[in-house]
Amino acid sequence: MEAPDPIRCGLPHREPFVFVDKVLAVEAGRSAVCTKFFSASEPFFRGHFPGNPLVPGVILTEAAAQTAGIAAGQPGRIYHLSAIRQMKFISAVPPDTSVEFSATKSGGMGGLLQFQVSARVGGELVAEGVIVLNEVA
Repeated sequence: MEAPDPIRCGLPHREPFVFVDKVLAVEAGRSAVCTKFFSASEPFFRGHFPGNPLVPGVILTEAAAQTAGIAAGQPGRIYHLSAIRQMKFISAVPPDTSVEFSATKSGGMGGLLQFQVSARVGGELVAEGVIVLNEVA
């Protein structure tokens, strides 16, 4: 069975700002696991440490937030990144690397939802943190 399309899973973003290629697992309202392959042809690699490129931390954070948005909602609902409570970058992610992102709901109040997020390469943790999304009416 083919992995669900992130757009069909509720991701409101469109190119060039989609940082999720595949949805591997989703439990609506609770968690999601997604992947993104960062090709060497991504435009940000040209300027993000020329000669020694790596995926910017803000892009890893956005991909984790998009994964959390898929976990949070359903098609037709839109969530915005409201807060980055904590984010750690354990190791660099070079070009031509597939990253697995996971997001698990850890709390919520009103329209705010908090998620534990992580990014892994080959099973090794490369980033982790806590983000907050808010549902847009």
